[in-house]
Amino acid sequence: MRGLRDVLQKARKNAVAVGHFNVADLVLLKAVFAAAQELKVPVMVGVSEGEREFLGVRQIAAVVRSLRGEFDFPIFLNADHTHSLAKAVEAAKAGFDSIVFDLSALPFEENVRQTKEAIGVLKGINPDILIEGEIGDIGTGSEIHDVAPDLSRGLTSPEEAKRYVESTGVDILAPAVGNMHGMLKSMVHGETKKHLDNPRIAAIKAAAQVPLTLHGGSGTNDDDFRRAIAAGINVVHINTELRVAWRRGLEEGLAKKPDEVVPYKILPTAVEAVKQVALSRLRLFNGAAAEGK
Repeated sequence: MRGLRDVLQKARKNAVAVGHFNVADLVLLKAVFAAAQELKVPVMVGVSEGEREFLGVRQIAAVVRSLRGEFDFPIFLNADHTHSLAKAVEAAKAGFDSIVFDLSALPFEENVRQTKEAIGVLKGINPDILIEGEIGDIGTGSEIHDVAPDLSRGLTSPEEAKRYVESTGVDILAPAVGNMHGMLKSMVHGETKKHLDNPRIAAIKAAAQVPLTLHGGSGTNDDDFRRAIAAGINVVHINTELRVAWRRGLEEGLAKKPDEVVPYKILPTAVEAVKQVALSRLRLFNGAAAEGK
């Protein structure tokens, strides 16, 4: 089976994107995996530091490994938004396929210095692991916001992207291009959508010459996604949309069976709700490769 690096190279060649979905429990993992299997497209699942603390670092790595091996399927595990070398080392030793080493809150030069040092350590543990770095400001937390934060001053420039990649040696870059973590309440109800700076994406891609990740994809306009992928985005992160579907599906299951106490009789509605979101996003990200499936 091809590794994650090969999958990203193929996505880049075919002008499609790999869907990345955060998982915090078995409901989310089952749903995302089922969607990817149905469409027969590669998928990444991510766990933040908080999600790893809840699930267990070695435990989630073992489950994803078992899915990949038993079903011979390209599912990959990413340590999302890792803010310390100790947490990154823990994920690398557990067998994660990639790590987002996110020091974007630090001054640029300090981000570069610490990221370069971390890559040396992490590649020493596993030479094949992919390390993603982040520059710019896209906010924090996959939550529902009342008011959109002003992130216009934190946009990534092509010059910064080129310098960052060349100075650190990151395998993947996560820029700030109008994306934002979380969603606004109006986005949850479908009243508004996020819009991306796609000319900026194209310029960053040309300058950086590495795979690009779009964080904070939930609530983004579909046409913006298509243009962003055409401009050079290779991985798209979705989290808040899944969390909203998870909650709505759980509430539906509880409402249908108010007296039920057996989890596996209540949770299928949550699994299905999340799966439908993952299916719609994977179809969009993979374009013609997933149409009609």
